[in-house]
Amino acid sequence: MRLDDEQESTNVEDRRGMRVPGRRAGGIGIVTVLLALAASYFFGIDPSTFLGVASRLQSPEAQPEAVPSRRPPPDDEMARFVSKVLGSTERTWEGVFHESGKQYVPPKLVLFTGTTPTACGTGQSAMGPFYCPLDQKVYIDLAFYQDLKSRFGAPGDFAQAYVIAHEVGHHVQYLLGVSERVRGAQERARSEAEANALSVRLELQADCLAGVWAARANDSRRILEGGDVEEALNAASAIGDDRLQQQSTGTTVPEGFTHGSSEQRVRWFRRGIDAGKLDRCDTFGTREL
Repeated sequence: MRLDDEQESTNVEDRRGMRVPGRRAGGIGIVTVLLALAASYFFGIDPSTFLGVASRLQSPEAQPEAVPSRRPPPDDEMARFVSKVLGSTERTWEGVFHESGKQYVPPKLVLFTGTTPTACGTGQSAMGPFYCPLDQKVYIDLAFYQDLKSRFGAPGDFAQAYVIAHEVGHHVQYLLGVSERVRGAQERARSEAEANALSVRLELQADCLAGVWAARANDSRRILEGGDVEEALNAASAIGDDRLQQQSTGTTVPEGFTHGSSEQRVRWFRRGIDAGKLDRCDTFGTREL
């Protein structure tokens, strides 16, 4: 992946190794966190779904205190890498939004270790990367990339970039109002399986949006090298619900899917990168995923 000419984003917060303010009494409790962790581990469910719902039950006084912000050190190669990837997504989506007469407001990306307060609850490293719509921030513990390589068998810099691009895809959905419409539909869902099916469409669309970023960035700045696309496709396949469930429980429960199968995730990422167009990512307007 060629990032030498990419400008680093200024929207990166480094909380690693910092003492950050805890949540005041009345915040999300340990039971909620454990439910989120269990969902993440056993079913591949985005834990921010649980935390986001729980955070809506809190009073304004229970929101996290201000967290000190600092830039990553200039000699931190991995932090520079994610900063350049984020910068690339910013320039790409600014262009896409401008084409339709809209303004793109980029998210912040927070680097942390262990735990960190978010507007969606307490973020945990074990949850993996996630996006919180309540503060419009992407959270990642960079140790996840080692898990991506060793636990999921998905090495490579473009696989790592795909993870960030997917979470930024959720931010794009938030800006376009897709996330809120899906949340409303889930609240009206007649069953958990129906709500999960909506989550799958949301997640597959984020995969497609990650592909759109890759296509557009490569068209304008030639960031891709041989084997890069295969790395991302391998990562998308490695974190499909069916594969994660099979690894953790020895069986698969399609009704419990929240992100989509490996085949679906690969298909929609490829669709985005092949087309490079936002309107090709309508996962809600098709029967077959």
